[in-house]
Amino acid sequence: MSKPITLSRRTLLRGVGTALALPWLEAMGPLTAWADAAAPAAKTAPNRMAFLYVPNGINMADWRPGAEGALPEELPATLQPLASFRNDFSILTGLTADKARANGDGGGDHARALSAFLTGTQPRKTDGTDIRAGVSVDQVAAARLADQTRLASLEIGTEAGSMAGNCDSGYSCVYSSTMAWRSATQPLPKEVNPKLVFERLFGAGSREERVRRDARRKSVLDLVKNDFADLNGRLGRGDQRKLDEYFSAVRDLEMRIERAASMPAPVMPEGFVQPAGVPGSYEEHIRLMADLMVLAFQTESTRVCTFVLANEGSGKPYPFIGVSEGHHDLSHHGNNAEKKAKIAKINRFHTTQLAYLLERMKSVKEGDGTLLDHCMLVYGSGNSDGNAHNHDDLPILLAGGGCGTLKPGRHVVFPKETPLNNLWLSMLNRMEISVHQLGDSTGELKGV
Repeated sequence: MSKPITLSRRTLLRGVGTALALPWLEAMGPLTAWADAAAPAAKTAPNRMAFLYVPNGINMADWRPGAEGALPEELPATLQPLASFRNDFSILTGLTADKARANGDGGGDHARALSAFLTGTQPRKTDGTDIRAGVSVDQVAAARLADQTRLASLEIGTEAGSMAGNCDSGYSCVYSSTMAWRSATQPLPKEVNPKLVFERLFGAGSREERVRRDARRKSVLDLVKNDFADLNGRLGRGDQRKLDEYFSAVRDLEMRIERAASMPAPVMPEGFVQPAGVPGSYEEHIRLMADLMVLAFQTESTRVCTFVLANEGSGKPYPFIGVSEGHHDLSHHGNNAEKKAKIAKINRFHTTQLAYLLERMKSVKEGDGTLLDHCMLVYGSGNSDGNAHNHDDLPILLAGGGCGTLKPGRHVVFPKETPLNNLWLSMLNRMEISVHQLGDSTGELKGV
């Protein structure tokens, strides 16, 4: 009998112009080896963090659970698509993004809401030539973990945004479309094209090599098949089965991206402008990006991701769910019942996509649990009620197990004016990153 092989968790399958990361295999040793030797024994895999942002606030009457404590059997309307994940997430109320407020700077609540969401820093209103915010929590983590993964972080979205120009009451457009900030003056633009995200995760070599590969219409899996055949022949049956499932997921993503790019744009009702983005279906676009995020975590390509579902202040219409008006205009509902009902439809559409992502993460088995067990995922907005443009009592959902450090399944209420950045400090701590202050934080958030 041949001697079992031992693989490094950084093993890549290589081909011309590409390198394919692998999921955890038994040949890589126990998952506990992925954790720092000084980490608690209960930690069985690397912890990840993801931040999902939805714009224009949420209809809070359809979001907030009633009493503090265990989440009720009957969830509020906007959370109902997440009913089967009741024990996998918590709703946190009472958190505030003070630096999204005007604080003497006048209008621009949408621009500040997104740019201050992860930074806790007041963005500067200028003519666009002196952009300044603060370091975002994802980039604090990325800087500390950069030597442990191929990509320090992944920034994705579904709505393109300009990095110049005035988009909101004197604030540069960069503030309305960017959530991740490497430094106070270096915003990180998100990638909205699934094909380019896929190439970033699995492509290698020069641009010319990638162009030649596309011209040959070669799959990433075709390019690494020789390396795969050599490795597969030396693996045990369990690892062979795991590789087969992983390769099937990669192939499926490739086919969906190719199909989405080649399909004609949907026919919009008269009077509507087709939203920009690839593919034409917004739902498929979100789900492709969600799958890419899962794949990035699964392959240990990165442990940090930001995902902007739509830019802050987005005027995107949702005709496919019966909402022809733009999201931003509807968010200023003036307590009009019909407009609020349409906002509720948009909010519920977004949580339905979140449910899809949670299901995908929960389906990936990893050690003694799932990918969702080994992740901290925040879903929310820097606006609370879009009609009021208030930035206190934000809609914040925290999902995942955080490698056993989170206690999901609850509605947790914090005192008014508790800084949102206190949550970010608490998450960094669970990534074994010690930071005393971030933006306007006042200390770690207890009780999550």
